[in-house]
Amino acid sequence: MNQMNQVLIEGNIVRDPIVKETPRGTKVCVVPVATNHYYRGANGEVQKDAAFFDVEAWGANFCSRVERMAKKGRGLRVVGRLKQDRWKTADGKNSSKIYIIAEHIDFQYPKTSEKTEEDAKSMAATAAAGMMAESDYEPNNEFMDGGETVF
Repeated sequence: MNQMNQVLIEGNIVRDPIVKETPRGTKVCVVPVATNHYYRGANGEVQKDAAFFDVEAWGANFCSRVERMAKKGRGLRVVGRLKQDRWKTADGKNSSKIYIIAEHIDFQYPKTSEKTEEDAKSMAATAAAGMMAESDYEPNNEFMDGGETVF
């Protein structure tokens, strides 16, 4: 039986990305993302539940593009897979962390008033390099005005 491990999240970047390098020299860019879920509680009032995920972009090219585009507060959509690390703590207890390995990232364009010259240059360079991709899924309203795809 084939098994499937794929996740799609939309949210906002919590803080600027952190770039790391493995002992073998592979670059990885870690982007912390927050997603919000709204629902009606037992009392009928709207409740908000926030979830936080670390998204990792692996490889020099992918990492550098994500590092350039990912800025705190910017919206994004990530398609990837879940990865779980497990280890024993110093006191012998089992511990684990689940994070997302990105395979595809769409960045929401900054609002017109927040666009910078760097954003315009980056979007033009990405379009010229043919890195803009058609999506297989319907965008929500936050992404209706377009966005930049990095993969």
